[in-house]
Amino acid sequence: MLVCAGLLTLVHAAFSAAQHRSYIRVTEKEFTFLPIDIFIQAVIGLMLTCYGIVHVVGEFREIKTSSDGSSKTWETLSNRPSFYNFSHRGRALFRDER
Repeated sequence: MLVCAGLLTLVHAAFSAAQHRSYIRVTEKEFTFLPIDIFIQAVIGLMLTCYGIVHVVGEFREIKTSSDGSSKTWETLSNRPSFYNFSHRGRALFRDER
């Protein structure tokens, strides 16, 4: 419910900002900033949406590295994929033809 209310508030703030911008163009005034009520409405809508999304997701769980390491053997824990060497790839394509 909070997510829907927040999103509707954000859509209304965006529509109000577009309407204010078109009013500024019609009256040929210089656009300096949005009115404070539109700005406050956008901030409240953003906070409602963020609060609702965080509570819809559910309970957060801790990230434990010890639980991931308990299922692996000692050999796989010391595996470093960043040290793999793939220099043999492409030799068939880039051979020196003399």
